[in-house]
Amino acid sequence: MTNPAAPLSQFSLPPKLPSPTSRHVAVIGAGAAGLVTARELGREGHSVVVFEREDQVGGTWVYTPKVESDPIGLDPRRTVVHSSLYQSLRTNLPREVMGFRDFPFVAKRDDEKNVRDPRRFPGHREVLLYLKDFSREFGIGELVRFETEVEYVGLVDGGKWKVRSKKRGELGVDEIYDAVVVCNGHYTEPRIAEIPGVDTWPGKQIHSHNFRIPEPFRDQVVILIGSAASAVDISRDIAAVAKEVHVASRTITDGTIGKQPGYDNLWLRSMIKSAHEDGSVVFQDGSVVFGDVILHCTGYKFHFPFLDTNGIVTVDDNRVGPLYKHIFPPALAPWLSFVGLPWKVIPFPLCELQSQWIAGLLSHRIDLPSEEEMMEDINAFYSTLEVSGKPKRYTHNLAGCQFDYDDWLAIQRGSALSEEWRKQMYSAVSKRKRAQPETYRDEWDDEDLIIQANHDFIKYFPIGDNNN
Repeated sequence: MTNPAAPLSQFSLPPKLPSPTSRHVAVIGAGAAGLVTARELGREGHSVVVFEREDQVGGTWVYTPKVESDPIGLDPRRTVVHSSLYQSLRTNLPREVMGFRDFPFVAKRDDEKNVRDPRRFPGHREVLLYLKDFSREFGIGELVRFETEVEYVGLVDGGKWKVRSKKRGELGVDEIYDAVVVCNGHYTEPRIAEIPGVDTWPGKQIHSHNFRIPEPFRDQVVILIGSAASAVDISRDIAAVAKEVHVASRTITDGTIGKQPGYDNLWLRSMIKSAHEDGSVVFQDGSVVFGDVILHCTGYKFHFPFLDTNGIVTVDDNRVGPLYKHIFPPALAPWLSFVGLPWKVIPFPLCELQSQWIAGLLSHRIDLPSEEEMMEDINAFYSTLEVSGKPKRYTHNLAGCQFDYDDWLAIQRGSALSEEWRKQMYSAVSKRKRAQPETYRDEWDDEDLIIQANHDFIKYFPIGDNNN
């Protein structure tokens, strides 16, 4: 976005064209992004096929105890596991904020098949059940080809797209589509911290992608790199069994370095400076720890091994580009799009708004700027990042401007703007998370916002619905 904080009054609805057109669209992935994209495309009258390599919907929210053959995730020949969930994971957003805008994530009663988790910050299984509820409610499952991997997506004559897919145990199939929407998630290809000397360091390295339970770290000295939500959770999970846990991060300040309150074996450290053959790890402040394990909670790389755009779309230091509004490559718009790339956001509503805009553009009810105008916007955005000193890998980090982005998308589509309670609740939770990392999921003081949210939800769940 060139100026994400610009007043909404500066924006106007783009011209609408008559006679909406139906397109044949391939959606890659049946996680949250793929499910809501399929729904919005269907609502707009498009013909939709969703490709999903696993045997159920849910994407990254499908937990498995399995881990990859290479614990650090660098070996291209490794057995790939697509889930990054750890067993103890609970959401770091309250369910009121987290859900799709017109299908709230409300607590459900147990039924004959499932015991539900009514907590405001539920465990990962409850999120998966919510996504399955969503899929069932809108009939998306019948659009999904399960256990089918997309091997190739590329342009063919006439501006169409060839999609080669292979169902497990069968031969590959080539099909032609008018448009492709990429919703394959970004929690599979690990990003690893660069540590001088680590190649000769004798300990074990693992990426959080392959962390499931703390037991393998019992009585170990663990050096964990990272400061995001997963790093906070995992460090405390491991501290229950490990001998020592040392958390290294670039964002840790001198005032917070040291042993953490409430723990005898958990320290915050400055970033790692180097690792050595004798097992020592030296931190930037000069302190030294002899460790058994380095655990990288360092995020993921965007990865589209199936996509061939003749070099039009590239991934450079985790910048997917050039993309107009994080969605469309101008030279291929609107026939190729990406849903769910932004991070440091509330993902489900953002994906909902992105997919609504895509669906309207494909039917020609909404129009895009010219290719030249889109490139000008992208270049201005990149220049803003460069002037502010932000590296390319932060291109899709919308922390601080996600609601401006959401509302810009809503205006393009003619949808309602973000609810005020959602903005305030997100802000309140973010503050509590920093101040009370141990208890923010179970202690809160925003009951007034919960009441506002539930009042909004009434229109989606009629009084007397026995399942709510």
